Order: sequence, then C-alpha cells, then structure tokens
Amino acid sequence: MTYILKLLVLGALLAWMPNNAVAEDDGHGHEAPAKDHLEEGITLSPAQTTLANIKIAVLEPRPMTYQVYAPGEVLANGYTSYLVSPRVDSVVLHRHAGLGDYVQKGQALVTLFSENVAEAQAAFRVADSEWQRVKKLGRKAVGDTRFVAAQANYEADYGRLLAFGLSQEAIRDLGKKSQTLGEYTLVAVIAGAVLSDDFRQGQRVEPGESLMELADEQELWIEARLAPTSKLEVPAGTEAQVHIVGEVFAASVTQEAHTIDLQTRTRVVRLLVNNEAHRLHPGMFAEVYFSYTTKELILAVPESALMRGGDGDWTIFIEEEPGHFEAHEVELGRSLDQWREITGVPAGSRVVMEGAFFVASEIAKSGFDPHNH
Repeated sequence: MTYILKLLVLGALLAWMPNNAVAEDDGHGHEAPAKDHLEEGITLSPAQTTLANIKIAVLEPRPMTYQVYAPGEVLANGYTSYLVSPRVDSVVLHRHAGLGDYVQKGQALVTLFSENVAEAQAAFRVADSEWQRVKKLGRKAVGDTRFVAAQANYEADYGRLLAFGLSQEAIRDLGKKSQTLGEYTLVAVIAGAVLSDDFRQGQRVEPGESLMELADEQELWIEARLAPTSKLEVPAGTEAQVHIVGEVFAASVTQEAHTIDLQTRTRVVRLLVNNEAHRLHPGMFAEVYFSYTTKELILAVPESALMRGGDGDWTIFIEEEPGHFEAHEVELGRSLDQWREITGVPAGSRVVMEGAFFVASEIAKSGFDPHNH
C-alpha cells in the first residue's frame, strides 16, 4: 500500500508542474535544456526568427487597393466597323481586296452585276440628260412644270442608285462615259482591315448578305463577362488592366449591358482599348482585371499570414512580447488579391505577415493547443 501511495503522489506532482519544468535526458546522463516557450504560444530566439525569415508588421486600418478578375474577348469596335453587303440581288464578278488586307477609304472592294441596277442606271442616264438640257435652257424657257419634273426625276434616279450602293463618283461617271449597265463596284467607306470575306466570284448574293467586314483597329472593344449575381459596380470610366498573350494593356469601361446574355448567362461589360500598335486582333481571349480601392479603412493581412487551427478556425500569430508569438482566431472578410480582410483582433497588433507556417509548426511541436482548448 505504501508503494502505491508513493506512485499516486508522484503522479500528482508531475501533473501540477509546468511542462517547461520537465527536463529530458540527453542520453549521456545529463538533463537537456527545456524548450523556451510560454504557456499559450512559443518564444523564438532572434536567430530562429531571422533563419525562418519571419516578417512582423503592425496591423493598422487603411484603404486597400484590389482587383477583380473577369474573362473577356477582343472584338471589333462596332461603332467604327462597317459591313459590306449588296442592297439588291446581285452576282459577284470581281474581288479587289482579300482577308487581312488594309484598305483605304474609297478603295474598290468587289464588283457585282444586277439587272435592277442596270434598269436604274439606264433611267438615270435619261433623267440626267434631260435635266442637263432643261437646266441649260432655264426655267423661263421651258416652263415651271417641265423644269420641276426634270429636276425631280434626276434626283429620284440619283437617290435610287445611291440606295443600291453606288458611290457618288460612279453615278456621276454614268453621264460622262459609256459603261456596261448593271455593273457596279462597292468601295470602302472607311479605312481599315478586312476581317472577313466569305464569298466567291460568280456567287449570287441577296440584299443584306455579308460580303466583307471592315474594321478600324485603332481602338477595339474588350467584352468582359461577370457572373449575373455579381454586385460589382463598373460605371463608365472604370479603369481596368487587360492581359493578352503575356502583354498588359490599359482599358476603360464604356458601357454595361442591362440584360443577361441568354447563351452564357453573364453580365457583359464593354471596354475600349487603344490598339495603335496593332498588337491586338478580334477573337483573341483576354483576362480583365478591374481595379478598386475600398471606401472604408479596413484591417487586412496577406493570405500567407492565415493558418488553419486544429479545430478548423482561421488564425493569425501576434507577437505579444519580443520573440513570443501567440495564435488568435479571426473572422475572414473580403478577398483583396493576395490580401484578406479580417476582424477579431485589435488594430496596433504586431502580426506575423511572413513565416506564419514556421510559427505554427513550432507551436505544434511544443504540444500546445494554440486556442488554449
């Protein structure tokens, strides 16, 4: 009984003694020095702190600049591009420009033939001849009725040819020299690159059918797509960075659609990007990053400063005394690029911004629950 009583007393004493008072044998009959840590954390020497590259900073409320990502695509500027198409049933005779060509304003693109155009050209020749004769004689000589009728017929036939797509120069030339009636040439109304030319010579085309698409690539559109539930505000003028094939371009928001795209179920935000160097082309994929600054002052730490505790809670490590670190649970807020908004600790705390993993490992090796559970 006496032996058993002694064992019980010894066990009670060991349980009462602080952990760091228990010495270990170093294998040579000598007691090894205990680890230098306090009851709820770990104390590291300056050498350990330097070796582990532990960086400490004072946690202060401040505005945070951050970016929000959205996938996007480069598109032709719909306000400076032009669709070349016939306005009357026609047959393609000749092609004068091809895919990728850069054309100047007024340059010939495609020559077509149309019976309707032939009739309109013939009528214009008659009306033009009559109008030139009447105009030369004068209103008094021919009378008001003939003068007004000749002028009206001329203007009507002139406008009809314009509506068919003939240029003013081509219409004027009808009255000056003999031409094959029915042939007409569509010319570039803007200077730009030929983005598409899906047609063949000899092909019959209908009114409005696309022959070519021209685009002025000095400025292009970037269409970014956001989740339909996103509450992100992107008013006109919002700055963004666009990453395309390893290059970064500055862009600004010009418009935001007020409907959800039925196919992709996303919010479409349109940006304008300068392309004077012609490094961008429609169809290229883009990564769009919208830049923001928080309106209020917040507390935030790098994502690397956050560690999971044994119970799954997020923690940061605070230097309570020089070299002594303790874990503190925090609540997470917004993700701000590589930073994270936190609550649950006071401003002015000295937080481990780098090297948190090493501190967590040392606390785990010491056998202490960082939450004092």
